Amino acid sequence: MVLEATMIVLDNSESSRNGDYVPSRWEAQADAVNLIFSAKTQANPESSVGLMNMAGKGPEMLVTLTTDFGKLLDGMHRTKIRGSTHLATAIQIAGLALKHRQNKSQRQRIIVFTCSPIDEDEKNLVKLARKMKKNNVSIDFIAFGDLDPENTKKLEAFNKNIKGGDGSHLEIIPPGPSLLSDHIISTPILAGEGVAPRGGENGGDASGDAGGGGFDFGVDPSADPELALALRMSMEEEKARQEKEGNAGEPAKEPILEDIPEEGGSSESQPLLNANGEASGTADAPVSKPEEEEKRHKEHQGIDKMETDRDDMKDRDNMDTD
Repeated sequence: MVLEATMIVLDNSESSRNGDYVPSRWEAQADAVNLIFSAKTQANPESSVGLMNMAGKGPEMLVTLTTDFGKLLDGMHRTKIRGSTHLATAIQIAGLALKHRQNKSQRQRIIVFTCSPIDEDEKNLVKLARKMKKNNVSIDFIAFGDLDPENTKKLEAFNKNIKGGDGSHLEIIPPGPSLLSDHIISTPILAGEGVAPRGGENGGDASGDAGGGGFDFGVDPSADPELALALRMSMEEEKARQEKEGNAGEPAKEPILEDIPEEGGSSESQPLLNANGEASGTADAPVSKPEEEEKRHKEHQGIDKMETDRDDMKDRDNMDTD
């Protein structure tokens, strides 16, 4: 998996108090930070995530690159909602933080949340985009809240000039009943390059299968394994139920008797001799005499004949003597 160092830039301006995103723009960002941190560290345990905000008197570095989510929670807890944003300055500071990362083999990425008007002009943003691209820094924008055409035009110009091999994305998420994190999980920001955005978003006509970042049921198993397992089991149960109903409508098949052996068995399967040493056969067949009995009978017949012949000879001798 990709080894990355990611800086998350939050919009803590007054516009983040708005409640058009559930439960509010600021809390929606906090929930999304949890999702992004989990996705990055689960993809590669050596990936690290940092956190900063960009409103108030100036951008503030809340947490440097770390693998401890508790530090990110503490940083969000210390953040105060105030003032307006300083987008360009925040991106430059995030770039410096990535430049001084400990593991130089990590790819550099900045994820920027913006929900307020952008004060910087388009020309300066394009210049900054080219500079960050030269430094091999990928920048993803998650635009929500104030989606006026002027803001969108500036972000599109920035994204056009920074797109590179590692991928930089612009996701515009309109208000709706769903959580901000639910929208982000189905975007290429977390799903990776080559995955189309959700169907109907950004004017796209992607099918439902393209939504969900290419994951089954639109849920990333690494982000919510219990929900993914429950959806998969539900689908398998429904499939089994449909197969059962289909089989119930078919006529019952008659049993095939070809392979059932006849009662008594075939002669080929019977042994030549039974347990008593006699020739095997059906119960009604006559049983032959044993060989010894026949031999004894023949011997008796031979003895009787010899005795008869001897008696005849005696009688004949007596007659001659007389």
